[in-house]
Amino acid sequence: MKIAEDFRRIARNALTNKWFIAVAVGLVASILGGVSSGGPEFKVNIDGNNVSMNFNLAGQTIYSTGTNGGISSEVGAWIIGSLGIIFIVALVIAAIYFILGSFVGVGYAKFNLNLVDKKESAFETLFEYFSHWKTTAATRLLSVLYMFLWSLLFIIPGIVAGYSYAMTDYILAENPNLTASEAIEQSKTMMYGNRWRLFCLQFSFIGWDILATLAFGIGHLWLTPYKQAATAAFYREVSGTEYIAEEDIPEMN
Repeated sequence: MKIAEDFRRIARNALTNKWFIAVAVGLVASILGGVSSGGPEFKVNIDGNNVSMNFNLAGQTIYSTGTNGGISSEVGAWIIGSLGIIFIVALVIAAIYFILGSFVGVGYAKFNLNLVDKKESAFETLFEYFSHWKTTAATRLLSVLYMFLWSLLFIIPGIVAGYSYAMTDYILAENPNLTASEAIEQSKTMMYGNRWRLFCLQFSFIGWDILATLAFGIGHLWLTPYKQAATAAFYREVSGTEYIAEEDIPEMN
């Protein structure tokens, strides 16, 4: 049974001579919502007579502005009157972004599986599952809903549920014709007894996380592909689908 170091070693080997494409694909996947907390966020905060607006990308604040001396009643009335339109527009954008992130997430899982399998890893893989967007969106929606419902029972059950559903993107990447419920159920079965192992794998990156953050977040450009490749290697083991490349097969004398 492999441990965290084994999965990290497999990831490093898979990324050899592939760092450039892996970083580029990881960055695009993060921006498009294929990786959690990677997409653009536009926030408007109204506090009394003050208004602040922030634009965040990949967890970083790109642009921020606000009023320090208060706003006029006319401007305030215009903002309040526009909230309905802003809400509708934001809702539509959020729905599109959610759908986009769902199939890009599955495509990114496939990209990383190709990496650890030593197969061709192409940028286009991110959009390979566009035709299955209904299934990928439904799967992500159900996963989020289930985690939220479990979280109502206290935080821990929600965290456990998150680990139970962690393999759904990888399962859909190899079985895109499954329904959302089937993919989630397979992930739950696969992760039974393996949730703690995945936690240990993720926790083993804590040092790199700190260093990446201290480097103004830029280090995450390299850390994200490393983490994702290691998780793909983890999936290969727990799913019993480990791939052996032809060059790794010993020659018979």
